Amino acid sequence: MTETANSPPQQHSPQEDAIVDMSQTRTKPNLSWQSIFTVAMFLFMYLPIGVLGFYSFNESRYSANWEGFTLEWYQRLLNDARIFSALQNSLTVAITAVAVSAVLGTLMAVGLSRYRFPGKSLYLGMSYLPLIIPDIAIAVATLVFLAALGIPLTIWTIVAAHIVFCLAYIAVVVSTRLADLDPNLEEAALDLGATPVEAFIKVLLPELVPGILSGCLLAFVLSMDDFLIASFTAGAGATTLPMEIFSRIRTGVKPDVNALSVLLIFASGFLAFLAEYLRLRGERSPN
Repeated sequence: MTETANSPPQQHSPQEDAIVDMSQTRTKPNLSWQSIFTVAMFLFMYLPIGVLGFYSFNESRYSANWEGFTLEWYQRLLNDARIFSALQNSLTVAITAVAVSAVLGTLMAVGLSRYRFPGKSLYLGMSYLPLIIPDIAIAVATLVFLAALGIPLTIWTIVAAHIVFCLAYIAVVVSTRLADLDPNLEEAALDLGATPVEAFIKVLLPELVPGILSGCLLAFVLSMDDFLIASFTAGAGATTLPMEIFSRIRTGVKPDVNALSVLLIFASGFLAFLAEYLRLRGERSPN
């Protein structure tokens, strides 16, 4: 017994000591209020979209009761002439407004970033007002302006109204890209004999292409989704897709509207993701 009491303590290998330390320090995951709040916000934003997609496959004509799985509403949607007519109007408005805004917005961003002129600060503030003014104010102001000039409402008045806010969004994105560029590139091109127009087209414009495309995609999504401004400035027969959807849900949400909404959500999400990808790739690319 004396030898056992006086024997040295048993030695453990470093691996065994590490396993013991990890087992002793292992604790239960701690859920902070920030994590709970984040999960709750994501559920609040995206759970209704999930419910919408779920009921788009409902066999019942009314979304309140589930009667079985079906793809009938997506098939009917593909054969709906009114939907395709409204979609054509929306695409016409969005593509035309974005094309005009891309040219004007890029030139506006370059002019405000590279040049100085009297009233620049005032013009800079006014050019970005459509970003903060409520849509209802833009819609009413545009309608009053068109009525004062006696211009009849057509699909092209919707285009003119959409150019107002598309122009501001594209200019903001292009200005962000311009802030990351080296202004010495243009000066070097001018020193080598290029004209200002050549320096802009061959040096500056290729660097702005990712920002321009990103801004155009963002403006395109906003134009396609707009209802308020289009409803105030549309003429007879100029029904856009959001206006057609609103006219159908007055008597209740039908599964075909759910199916159409799901397709629009996926299309808008894809374009928004593509716009963000182009913007990030443009910021990471070397100047």
